[in-house]
Amino acid sequence: MIARLRGKPVARRPDGVVLDVGGVGYLVQATPSALRKAQGGEEVSLDTYLHVREDALQLYGFADVAERELFEHLLSVSGVGPKVALAIVSGSPPGELRRAIALEDTARFEAIPGIGRKTAQRVVLELKEKLGSVAVAAEPNADLAARDALVELGYSLIEAERALAEIDPELPAEERVRLALRRAA
Repeated sequence: MIARLRGKPVARRPDGVVLDVGGVGYLVQATPSALRKAQGGEEVSLDTYLHVREDALQLYGFADVAERELFEHLLSVSGVGPKVALAIVSGSPPGELRRAIALEDTARFEAIPGIGRKTAQRVVLELKEKLGSVAVAAEPNADLAARDALVELGYSLIEAERALAEIDPELPAEERVRLALRRAA
């Protein structure tokens, strides 16, 4: 298995980046954070996962070990292949995704293009025990309630989470929503 590549990015393609490693160009399908890491033309190290199929060998690249490990866990979920797993890992930092799994927040996964309700439920169900307990906020239901309230008011899931990230998490859900709306105005 190819677990890591260090080389110079020589081309950027819609499906990833080409890394020149010792004169050999490897096409690596990568997360947005890995693509950012590969900008600029300087030598870069990417954690990778080699997916072997009957008709192809595909390399997937990640900015760090946490992204790759979460990707590998997602591959163990029935119905989740490498493209769907890459889309999930590309959507948010691994810590946020682990937290969403611990909180059984299927809406977080349903917001990712290509992920339906059943797949989101399977991801949460199958990975909750594997990933163990994750440190979550004292009142996770307040976080979810505030986020859901902003979504009902027209925010996208990502916009709602970004708006709430800037507000003190110790406040009650209603106050957090009120402050997020004031800041947006």
